[in-house]
Amino acid sequence: MLPDLLPYSVRILPGLLLIGGCFTLARGERDPLLRIVLLIFGFVLIRDAMTPIGFWRLGTTGVAPWLRLTDHAGVLLVFGVSTLGLTALILRLDRGLRAMVSWGRFNTATVGMGLGGGALAAAPVLLLSQLAPLSGRGGAVALSLLPALLFFCLAGNLAEEVLFRGFLQGRLETHSSPRRAAVLSALLFAACHAFLASTVTDVGWPLLAFTLYEGLICAYLRMRSGVIAAALAHGIAIFLLAGALV
Repeated sequence: MLPDLLPYSVRILPGLLLIGGCFTLARGERDPLLRIVLLIFGFVLIRDAMTPIGFWRLGTTGVAPWLRLTDHAGVLLVFGVSTLGLTALILRLDRGLRAMVSWGRFNTATVGMGLGGGALAAAPVLLLSQLAPLSGRGGAVALSLLPALLFFCLAGNLAEEVLFRGFLQGRLETHSSPRRAAVLSALLFAACHAFLASTVTDVGWPLLAFTLYEGLICAYLRMRSGVIAAALAHGIAIFLLAGALV
């Protein structure tokens, strides 16, 4: 596991140091927008650098994108724990950003909306994927890997939802209507996958179409029920796609 993580860490460290320096200098700004943008830059770097190292693979079957994550459970657990730790640290240290996050209530209705939103987001891709054999869309995933994969999907996408639906959508709502803020957060979420779709991989527009569709669902859930529902939907959608359960 360690040999895999070392080249990845070396690859992202210079960029993270630059972004961290900018974030430190921006801490005194009353408007949190610059800090939000810097955190999104950092997340995109961390996420997209997973591809050349081989921590995940993306492709398409016709117009349906597919993805598979590493089969090393330890790597998935390290990423999940690290992501949760960084997210908690940012929320603890930056009161201005923390105030942007509307979590919603953690109850049965919220969980139900999150699970339903995740199934709805994944459904079109899963249905279209059935036109191709499993071997042509990443192959099977070992059942023993699924618990670590689920933890990674929930933890990693909680961080992403805190960024886009917590910080960004919350900040946008202070200057526009909730509906406009939701649409903008979904569009920006999809736009932040442009390099992943077009330069880091050759998946192209199917990935952008899926992320826009998923982003709209998560943004709506955030508007209606809070970040908890959006994070559950995002995590479950990615788990259903990456787990090869269908």
